[in-house]
Amino acid sequence: MGFHEPMPQFIGFTAFYVLPFYLSPLTRPSPILPRDSPTVIRARVTSVTLSCTICSLVTIYIFRTYAHASLLETLKLLGWYPISLLDVFKPILLTALLFAGPLFERGVVESGWREWIRGRKLLECLRSWEGFRNYIAGPLTEELLFRSLLLPLALLSFPPLPPSTPSPRTEILPTILLTPLSFGIAHIHHFYEFTLTHPRTPLLPALAVTIFQFTYTTLFGWFAAFVFLRTGSLGAVVGSHAFCNWMGLPRVWGRVGAGVVGRVGGQTAGKRAGEGRVKEEVKGSVAGEGNMPELKEMGQETVMGEMSGKGGDDVARDTGSPPHTHINRPGKVFQAEYRGLGIGWTVAYYILLVGGAVTFWKAFWVLTKSENALVEWGDR
Repeated sequence: MGFHEPMPQFIGFTAFYVLPFYLSPLTRPSPILPRDSPTVIRARVTSVTLSCTICSLVTIYIFRTYAHASLLETLKLLGWYPISLLDVFKPILLTALLFAGPLFERGVVESGWREWIRGRKLLECLRSWEGFRNYIAGPLTEELLFRSLLLPLALLSFPPLPPSTPSPRTEILPTILLTPLSFGIAHIHHFYEFTLTHPRTPLLPALAVTIFQFTYTTLFGWFAAFVFLRTGSLGAVVGSHAFCNWMGLPRVWGRVGAGVVGRVGGQTAGKRAGEGRVKEEVKGSVAGEGNMPELKEMGQETVMGEMSGKGGDDVARDTGSPPHTHINRPGKVFQAEYRGLGIGWTVAYYILLVGGAVTFWKAFWVLTKSENALVEWGDR
């Protein structure tokens, strides 16, 4: 075949994706220009788009020149063709099973299902540069590079098996497990950015954050690698990636439904925020119509997080928070009282969390099976 070593492409593509972030003052973060700045996001999106375009052309050249693949065969290996909506939907459904508990908390406990149906908040989010990066540009460019380009290059290092050879191809497994490491390594640069924007944070906690991020990005990389090889669909892994970014990490401890009732200057700013209507009531009473109109986000965690970013206020999160937390603002004192729901809601959450994980494992092979698979692993 003439092409047996994908490692130079792994290193080169990963470096080509990340290093441009630090070559230009527009993409390089600083203490006064964090990575979430619209200026930085715009410049980085442009940078990774250019990087992915060049890497795609290089990969297509390799397949056409060394593997002697036709253009249609190349597009299939890259997961760009054919486009199967079913192959896209099933892995997203599989991913959602892992978040059965968080979906219950957001959708039922916090009544978020209303916003999901309307779709207004989603559209507003996607119109922002941060939302565009998190849910469109980031998942698309990362999955294009680390799955659609690098995994097929890894497959080129193995000669084709005779038709009579039984599947699965277990000799490919070590390489498939190693390639997602490049995806995790590509996120290590966040350590530098974190220390730059959080200069008062000790080195050890900053390092712990980076190790944790490397771990879960690598774990997701393994999952995405198998999904891509099982479905042969770039859309499947992009959709799963975007869904994970939207959900964030699931709660693994603490009670659900902890709400906030705010008081400003002794007057009540929100009511019954912990009783099933956290987002709507905090938004209506505190952010939109009450005494603190500058709080524009909904929900206890978001409101408290927004306040923490404006002046180094003390912040109490919804898990393990003291009964009363005072947050001082210029000319104002915001008092947050935390009230939780009954224990049954928390029990239901963790039952769904564990049950969803078990169902995910049992449904993995079924919901990733596709006639467009790049590798035959055998059926279970």
